[in-house]
This record gives sequence, C-alpha cells and structure tokens, in this order.
Amino acid sequence: MISTRRRALGTGIAATALAALVAGTPAVAAGKGKPDSKGNPNLTSVQLLSFNDYHGHLEATDGPLPATLDPSRTPAGGAEHLATALATLRSQAPGGRSLTVAAGDLIGGSTFLSGLFHDEPSVESLNAMHLDVSSVGNHEFDEGTDELLRMQDGGCHPKDGCYFPEQPYAGADFQWLAANVVKKSDGETLLPGTEVRTVGGVKVGFIGMTLEGTPTLVDPAGVASVDFKDEVETADAQARILKKQGVKSIVVLLHEGGVQSGTYQQCVGISDPIATIAATMTSEVDAIITGHTHQPYTCSLPDPAGNPRLVTSAASFGQVVTETNLVINTRSGEVMRDRSTATNHLVSRAQFAKDAEQSAIIAKWKALSGPLAARIVGSNAEDITGDSSGNRGIETPMADLVADAILWGTQAPANGGAQIALMNVGGVRASLRVAPKYAEGPGQITYAESYDVAPFGNILTTMDLTGAELKAVLEQQFVPGRPGGRDALALGVSQGFTYTWDATQPAGSRVVPGSMKLGGVAIEAGQTYRIATINFLANGGDSFTGFTAGRNVLGGSEDLANLVAYFEANPGLTAPADRVAGL
Repeated sequence: MISTRRRALGTGIAATALAALVAGTPAVAAGKGKPDSKGNPNLTSVQLLSFNDYHGHLEATDGPLPATLDPSRTPAGGAEHLATALATLRSQAPGGRSLTVAAGDLIGGSTFLSGLFHDEPSVESLNAMHLDVSSVGNHEFDEGTDELLRMQDGGCHPKDGCYFPEQPYAGADFQWLAANVVKKSDGETLLPGTEVRTVGGVKVGFIGMTLEGTPTLVDPAGVASVDFKDEVETADAQARILKKQGVKSIVVLLHEGGVQSGTYQQCVGISDPIATIAATMTSEVDAIITGHTHQPYTCSLPDPAGNPRLVTSAASFGQVVTETNLVINTRSGEVMRDRSTATNHLVSRAQFAKDAEQSAIIAKWKALSGPLAARIVGSNAEDITGDSSGNRGIETPMADLVADAILWGTQAPANGGAQIALMNVGGVRASLRVAPKYAEGPGQITYAESYDVAPFGNILTTMDLTGAELKAVLEQQFVPGRPGGRDALALGVSQGFTYTWDATQPAGSRVVPGSMKLGGVAIEAGQTYRIATINFLANGGDSFTGFTAGRNVLGGSEDLANLVAYFEANPGLTAPADRVAGL
C-alpha cells in the first residue's frame, strides 16, 4: 500500500535517480562506505541468501518460470532442490560468513501437503534449511494472530491436536519479524521487529515487515487485535533505534514488491509499490529484500539521497534464490554499496540434487496425507480455468463454479437460504483440468485437487443485503488505489444471477442500472436478498467492505468440505457460461 505521503516521489531525488527508477539499473550500487584515511578499507563480505513466498511448496511439482522471466524454461524449485542450492551457495561464502533470510509468505496459501497440516511441514522444512530470520507476510496471518504465534513458538494445533504425538510441533527455529504489526492492547509489536546478527565481527541489523494493506488480504477478524503500520515510517523509526545500538549495516526484509519486464536476473521498469517505497525509505537502510508479487528482480534503486542501493526479490515457491554480497567496512561498520552485489540463482532441479533430509520430511508427511489426497471426489468433462494465477480482474469460469458450489451449500433454509453467491477470483487458487494433475485418471478430481482450489479454510457465510447494497458490493470490483496494487478484483457469481458491467464509467457507477437480475427478474434496490460468500469477504477482505453491511449473518460449513461435497454430488462438471456482460 502506498500512502499519500509517499506518492510525493520526486521530493529530494535527483533527475538521474528518477530515470533509474524507470529504466532499472545493474545490481551493483554506488558507495556509501568509505575506505579509511590510509586507503585501507578493512573490508569483510557477508553473504545473504534470500527467498520469499515459499507457500509450503515442498514438492517439486511447479512448472518453470514464465518464458519472459526464464527463456530457457528450466524446471526449478521444490524443497529438496532449494535446500541443496542454499547449502551449495553457503559453501562458497568467504570465511563461511553467510545468513539465510526470507521476505514472508513462507506459510499460508500452501499446497495440499503442507496446508492440510496447518503448515507444520513447511516450517519443518525451513528449519532443516537453516533459515535464520524472515519477515512476516500477509499469508502468515491467514489463520489469525494466535495461530501465527503458535507457528513461531510451537505447540499442537488447538483443534486438530498433534499429528505426531511422540514429536509435538516444536515451532520455528528461525525468527519471524513484524516491525509494523502492533498490538492494539499495549502498542507493542506482535513479534520482534528487528534482529541483529554479528557476522565477521560486524553487526548486521534486520527489520522485518509485511505490507500495510495486509488486513485487506486476510480475514479481518483474524487480525482485529493488531494494527498494520506504514512500511516506510516503520523502517525509518527502527533504523534510528538500530543506529543508536551501534548497528550501521541495516537490511529490510519487506513483504511488498513490484513488477518488472526483464528476466529473473534483471530489473527493467520496476513498478510501484516498491519503486516509491525504495525511493522514500531512509538512507540508513542499505538493502531491501522484498516479496509478495512473486516476481524476481535484482535492482539498484536510488534512496532519498539519490544514492543507489540494492532492492531484490526471488520469485516464489523456492524457484529462485537471491545471493547478496554485502561488503562492509569493519572500521566504520558501514556497507560499501559500490562493492556490494546481488545475483538471482535459478534453483534448477537438474543442477541441484535432492537433499536427503528434505526428502525424508516430504515422505513423512505424505505417508500421513496420501490416502486422503488420492481419494476421488468428482469429475470434470472439460477444462475449467480462471484462478488466482491469472487475471483476477475478470469473471472466470472457475470462480463462477466455486460460487455455484457456495450457493449449493447455502441455499437450503437451514443452511442460510441463499439466493445469490459471490466468490473472489483471487481466492480460487487452482483450475480443474481434464489432464491428470497427480496420479488420478483423466477428468477425475481428487481431494488434493479440491484442496488446491480452496486451501484457506474459509467458512461459508450468508447475510441479508438490499439490492442497493448488493450493487455497492459489485461496484467494489474496481477500487482505484486498492491496497496490494490491484485496482480491479472480480467476483465470480452463481447461476441465475446476471448483470452488465460498463468499464468506461467512473468507479462506483460501472454496474449498468437495471441490469442486475435474479432468474431473469430485475433486482429491486429496496428489496432484501440472501447473499452467500466466504467469511474472508464477509469481513471486508480484498476491500469488499460492502459485505460488512450484511444483516442476519449466518455461518456455515468450511469451504473445502462444501466444495468436496459439491464435486461428489455433481459429476461430469463443465465450465459455466459467462454470467456478467462486459466484465
């Protein structure tokens, strides 16, 4: 999220620095650290290995990066290969001076193998990779603040208990940092905001943050006890504290990023929000390691004084590792930016062999999950596509299908009496294809595939909305300046409900008057209708605050359980036809 204050991009920044923001520059920055008076810089090098948006992708099942990012289309990623890549790169660190860090979304929105067990497998795999420190991301809050604290500190799940009673979940060996997540009760951070490591005789300080817009990306009820503060203001304040502690080499781990048009090793036209954040965050920060957008880049962008500094990101799912070499003047403690470099390494499955410890972790959890994962729960006669990995600003068959499932599970009077169901495209995490995804037959839908579609554990929710309030919700599919950088976020709609969308009209006036119909009958502005959705949206997630006007709210079943039941009851599914004209 970019605050109004930070949109004043040009203040105090030289024209050449602004040009660099647009074009992107090589990932070698220019000098902050200075040699001493005798010309002896007394240098030490600290290797930082970083990644982001792991999302519990333990198994090596992801396809290559898009051709625009990796023209070679090299198969990459998977915990077994990521662990080997990290170990290989560490072995090359001068004097063994190496730290492994991450920029959030290590858990949440995860694959079946990890998400089924509340991401305990993800943390176990990261512990084995010797991760040192990470920022939180928005997905760390998917199950609320209490669950995040359990993930950090350990303990069995409050509902599901211990998956291995003889080996209760012990928590994360690494520290999650949350400098801009402040408890409303006492003003303290939910988790530590900073961590200082001494490497090669110098102190390196880390400030960890998630994006300020996190409450709009998770169930607001789960984060009601905390506030999310401005990223730049938080970094500035924490850097001042670290400086008073004698820490002069400072790195920000930030779960926010941008998009660029070059390959995974480049930085071409890096976008906001990170462009503005980098241009306004205090010059005391020497490097910014980012995430959230699932984009890889190695940038050198101007700080507020116009001096270049490294800004990096490592794609997602463990497919890329960034190697940053911070060169530090041991006398001053300052980073010499002109000598510091950053390189993105593709985690090639051919180059980096499987790590035996990670293989054992995967096998352990697969043995527990296998029978459930392989169960056939339904079938589809054709590809049904349009999930969160594509354009989230358009109606899609897959989002409409999930909306149909929500309506199916809530239309009985005892289950809410819903007449219309709505589902955000961003919450639909996978498509259904006829070609086998795992080991099932063509057109068969497994429980694991169902989980891939709906991994968040949301609760079906029904409510009363008037026709006018329903229109207000639909208008929020386009919100200029929406946190997270996506102005357009579409809703899938259930069978029987139709309307027309006119994108040429201003925000708030894009639903064509009189076009909303239910079963062919016009929706009346003052009439009350029963609307079903998921609790994430019902609580105002994705900036759909119009849902919070709902009355007579009734909770229902868990969305995955409902989806599985829908698949079982409706074999041979086909792609729904469009229900929205013009979106």
